Amino acid sequence: MQGWEVDSVYDGAKAVELAGSVSYDCMIFDIMMPVKDGITALKEIRAAGDVTPVILLTAKSEVDDRVEGLDAGADDYLTKPFAMKELLARVRSQERRKASYTPTDLTLGSVRLLVSEQELSARNSIRLSLKETKLMEYLILNTGKELSSETIFSHVWQNEDVEGDPEDAVFIYISYLRQKLMSINADIGIEGNKGGSFTLKDYSGSSAESKTDAAAGTGK
Repeated sequence: MQGWEVDSVYDGAKAVELAGSVSYDCMIFDIMMPVKDGITALKEIRAAGDVTPVILLTAKSEVDDRVEGLDAGADDYLTKPFAMKELLARVRSQERRKASYTPTDLTLGSVRLLVSEQELSARNSIRLSLKETKLMEYLILNTGKELSSETIFSHVWQNEDVEGDPEDAVFIYISYLRQKLMSINADIGIEGNKGGSFTLKDYSGSSAESKTDAAAGTGK
């Protein structure tokens, strides 16, 4: 009813699985989930490098439980029973925080992205445009996830007006980044083709041929 697209899962194991394959703006976990409780699921997600905002829900009200959740990487905490208006307000708050949060230094494999300097480096370095930087940042923060052109456009372009098809705009900038990753001899690559999803992969330890194929867009 609030306009968000929602995936519902019923145990912590499935939550971890989806978090590793889908790009979310916010995740809401009940601590008392079956298979894997919310704290365990959250720790695994954070250990994988996922920085998506997480709100924990629980019937527990003890201070120690709240501290454990926050120490595990939760961004907010809501104790049951709660008003739905409050939950929605907290989700909106996390969306605003995420939008204003800009990491300054990201690494994957041998590649380093300095966001504020708009510099991408590995064996050598190269400058990026602002849009290339935002796209590279989004891809690194969602490494290994299949990202549709629509998802990429909504997060990187934030649905701004562009000439022509947004899918074309995404593919053009994916192509720019592929060329620049090749120029710095990166050991990461963007898989996928126009009309489908794109995934940033870490090829540390892979063959040079695999890296070249990925950077060229032929995939694996």
